[in-house]
Amino acid sequence: MSQTYDIAIVGGGVNGCGIARDAAGRGLSVFLCEMGDIGGATSSASTKLIHGGLRYLEHYDFSLVRHALIEREKLWAIAPHIIWPLRFVLPHRKGMRPAWLLRLGLLIYDHLGGRKLLPATRTLRLRKDGAGEPLRGMSALGFEYSDCWVQDNRLVVLNARDAEAKGASINPRTRWLSATREAGLWIVIVEDVATGARWTIRALSLVNAAGPWAGIVTSGLDVASSGRQRLVRGSHIVVPKLYDHDRCYIFQNPDGRIVFAIPYEDDFTLIGTTDVDQDGAPEDACASSSEIAYLCRAASDNFRRPVAPEDVVWTYSGVRALYDDGAVDAKSTTRDYQLALDAPQGDAPLLTIFGGKITTYRRLAEDALAQLACCMPRFAAHAGWTSTKTLPGGDLPEGGPASLVRRLREDYPFLHERAAHRLVRHYGTEAFGILGAARSAADLGRDFGAGLSEAEVIHLMDWEYARTAEDVVWRRTKAGLRLSRQQIEALDDWMRNRSLSEEKANRRLAV
Repeated sequence: MSQTYDIAIVGGGVNGCGIARDAAGRGLSVFLCEMGDIGGATSSASTKLIHGGLRYLEHYDFSLVRHALIEREKLWAIAPHIIWPLRFVLPHRKGMRPAWLLRLGLLIYDHLGGRKLLPATRTLRLRKDGAGEPLRGMSALGFEYSDCWVQDNRLVVLNARDAEAKGASINPRTRWLSATREAGLWIVIVEDVATGARWTIRALSLVNAAGPWAGIVTSGLDVASSGRQRLVRGSHIVVPKLYDHDRCYIFQNPDGRIVFAIPYEDDFTLIGTTDVDQDGAPEDACASSSEIAYLCRAASDNFRRPVAPEDVVWTYSGVRALYDDGAVDAKSTTRDYQLALDAPQGDAPLLTIFGGKITTYRRLAEDALAQLACCMPRFAAHAGWTSTKTLPGGDLPEGGPASLVRRLREDYPFLHERAAHRLVRHYGTEAFGILGAARSAADLGRDFGAGLSEAEVIHLMDWEYARTAEDVVWRRTKAGLRLSRQQIEALDDWMRNRSLSEEKANRRLAV
């Protein structure tokens, strides 16, 4: 007889892992399957901002903005190692939104979500402020406001890890095949992607958090559709850094869209994003030549230094599974989430998630469990708890990341400042566990390049579900920006051989 779980979750993105963490922390038994890497799709392809969404005020989506702004400081508090404040410069540009409208929008933005710790908006004189030096074609007036940055894939992985630590069964690279209702339960069949092995689990409830694939999951279930998805592709480009200070820019474009330019991984600038309907399969999403040209043109219109497609060192694209509200174009489609509950009398419930932003994942998880509790009262026995409990590595000392960097360098004098800063910004207090008893860089094992050590890769494999070089260099870290193709292939070979060695050892133990 297979195990019966309280909740089975299909999808290991930020929403699925957020629900798994919240539910497991309430004492519920949880099974989660993800056909690829944890957080490997949309959740790793965001603009990497924890923000309210300033532009959504133009669509009068005040509820979404308010909820996101409330979440902003909560998430910063529970993950201060991977989330940190940024200042955004919004230049006024003649012929576009008037200065008074920008100032009004920022006034609302400052007060709508109960900002307590982040600095308020201020007016800039761009001809006197250093933020004006890289710009072209602007008026002398600009504004500066606060939002936050997030290591997006790491946020997902840490939620999955914390869920697992609280008893959840987290199963990456495990494909959902089918689910049927039977005697008040969901009978769910899943498959190991690597081996093809199949097994069955039973669950009192089923959550469809498959993001862009949610429609495919729903079509395989005997339920009436209660919502439609609109698949919208967002693409980003990364170029060598365009300016030297640490502030970000948010630019108005003639087509009404906005584009961000953000300091990225010390030596680069991240530019994004686009809003294009995705017609093909979600897994085939990639930045088209027209999207790359659009982002290059937007950057060139605003910076003195022009940006051309040949300057692009990396692109990435993700498909947002938005709730289809009938908007004429992709950029106007709501980013708020919708939860669709299918709960026939006396039968196992199904909850399907449409839309959502990485900023609101924690609130979405609370709402999802509240929905399930309507038909399964036992789920409401424990209150929400995730707004105050830090994610793994987030228990920083007084003084925050800077204090931890100093402590790390005191304990490991061979670490350069930049290396210590990177480890703290990825792993927080868990950096000490990665470095262990090392007294020199050689003690960390093989150097794969760009400061990526064998000790770090082992941590990512043993604790963070990484199985391929792509997981490590493009999702958990961004070392791929500095590694050659040959170095990435060598890392992939090393990880594959380590996994095979572990499998052989496990088989010997089983015998």
